[in-house]
Amino acid sequence: MSELPPDPSGQHDPLDSFDEIIEAETNRDPDLAVIEAGSRTLRTQGGPPQADVPARPEDPELDKALREVEEELATRWGETKLEPSVSRISALMDVLGEPQRSYPSIHLTGTNGKTSTARMIEALLGAFELRTGRYTSPHVQSVTERISLDGAPISAERFIETYHDIKPYVEMVDASQEYRLSFFEVLTGMAYAAFADAPVDVAVVEVGMGGSWDATNVIDAGVAVVTPVALDHTDRLGATTGEIAGEKAGVIKQDATVIMAQQPVDAAQVLLKKAVQVNATVAREGLEFGVLARQVAVGGQLLTLRGLGGEYTEVYLPLHGAHQAHNAAVALAAVEAFFGVGAQRAEPLDVETVRKAFASVASPGRLEVVRRSPTVVLDAAHNPAGARVTAEAVREAFDFSRLIGVVGASGDKNVRGLLEAFEPIFAEVVVTQNSSHRAMDADELAAIAVEVFGEDRVQVEPRLPDALEAAITLAEEEGEFAGGGVLVTGSVITVGEARLLLGRG
Repeated sequence: MSELPPDPSGQHDPLDSFDEIIEAETNRDPDLAVIEAGSRTLRTQGGPPQADVPARPEDPELDKALREVEEELATRWGETKLEPSVSRISALMDVLGEPQRSYPSIHLTGTNGKTSTARMIEALLGAFELRTGRYTSPHVQSVTERISLDGAPISAERFIETYHDIKPYVEMVDASQEYRLSFFEVLTGMAYAAFADAPVDVAVVEVGMGGSWDATNVIDAGVAVVTPVALDHTDRLGATTGEIAGEKAGVIKQDATVIMAQQPVDAAQVLLKKAVQVNATVAREGLEFGVLARQVAVGGQLLTLRGLGGEYTEVYLPLHGAHQAHNAAVALAAVEAFFGVGAQRAEPLDVETVRKAFASVASPGRLEVVRRSPTVVLDAAHNPAGARVTAEAVREAFDFSRLIGVVGASGDKNVRGLLEAFEPIFAEVVVTQNSSHRAMDADELAAIAVEVFGEDRVQVEPRLPDALEAAITLAEEEGEFAGGGVLVTGSVITVGEARLLLGRG
């Protein structure tokens, strides 16, 4: 564990660190001041451990029943085929009796960090003895991961039961609409119905894509969370971070509280403008809350967080990387806002409960170590912004003498930008492809990789099992104690399939 720099006075003031954060965030467009003048800002005046990714059911009959549901869902539009509208999901909610309005919600959008932040929010709420429902996407290995109750994915039995419960209503809506409900819309309906049936005290809901027309956006969440906005899905959301933020701002509802991670200037302008329009209260990372200090620790990091209600010290987070520390700050502020800290109440949350919650957090497929000798790490980075923070976190958390990359990406992503972000940390890269129809052909990916890495540093293995074996062999060339490692990345699907191959789930 590293040490904090010694303070010559012997009296380290955490607020000095917070002032540094604020100073670092003030190089923004002056026009933001005009927008902020019209917005209200939150300023204070004064669970059980996460379950792992579920495996296939051991009972053959149950597994067969789950596969039948999965096959029926697969006949619908996939998540990459969209007709931007909430009309179909609204119709489904109507015939189901508006289940999404039977509990309060926290709604998350953004480009990167949504799932990890959602898991942290869920852990915090659970630690304060609230029954939670969490809806996230995509899944790492099993579709049942997407819907969680009390911090754990719902069982295969419950997933099947929920599907059959709403199936007649889904078919009713299908018959009345121009297009059938999509795969994601049906799953969203299942999640909202499952949460109402539980029932939950609060739902933590991650958008699938964008915000305004996302299927999840039939909730009126009292707390809207916007994780960092970056370029991704530019063909559907916009060519700039400002345009993308315009779509994501759709989750900000009338009189809500907005918890906003650090953003590009144009994205911040758009989000703050929307907050003004709907009279939303805003809390911004680096101003109303933030990370005061962080130290690398065994298996994660030790944090001091500045929340809306005050300071939280000695918070252990068993996840690697500065980006996860920032996700933790956002999650803490979201839960404080949910409990009214900074608005109805000035005192902070109980720090021991907060520590217990963060210590329980897991985020499968996010810098997850799945093997030793050599160390194999999985990370679902799939765009340049995500790859950059992953590369930085690997440098900080792992002392690899030689790191081999295994990259399998989707064809609709900025693959060159992703590879360029990883180039400084990969000694060699093994390019491959996953089983998805969206996967980029391994030879096509290799051609781009050769341009980025040079021919001598690129190996092509179209089958993922062969790619893993090749990468592990290359890492082992360093010797048993030399510190070679493997990072599998490029896609959630690649990571999920590698996780199965390496014996997880």
